[in-house]
Amino acid sequence: MKRLHIFVSGMVQGVFFRQSTAMKAREFGLKGWVRNQRDGRVELVCEGNEDSLHTMIAWCEKGPKGAFVDSVDTRWEEFNGEFNNFKIVY
Repeated sequence: MKRLHIFVSGMVQGVFFRQSTAMKAREFGLKGWVRNQRDGRVELVCEGNEDSLHTMIAWCEKGPKGAFVDSVDTRWEEFNGEFNNFKIVY
């Protein structure tokens, strides 16, 4: 099990990015959270198996319909199992 911290830049707010991310994370069996940042990025932290986390990175590089992703910055972190589900943080 691994933990991944992701920042997605581009036109990623106001296009259901958080909602779509939460749905995909649950589909991929990941736990964690997603939120908008004041600077226009979307931030997410997720935990799960490494293959599922790589699948999440690939999904974030495209995002949902209507999103225009410029970059996806990732940081691998130590798994700590703190999450029970995947949620949207407001």
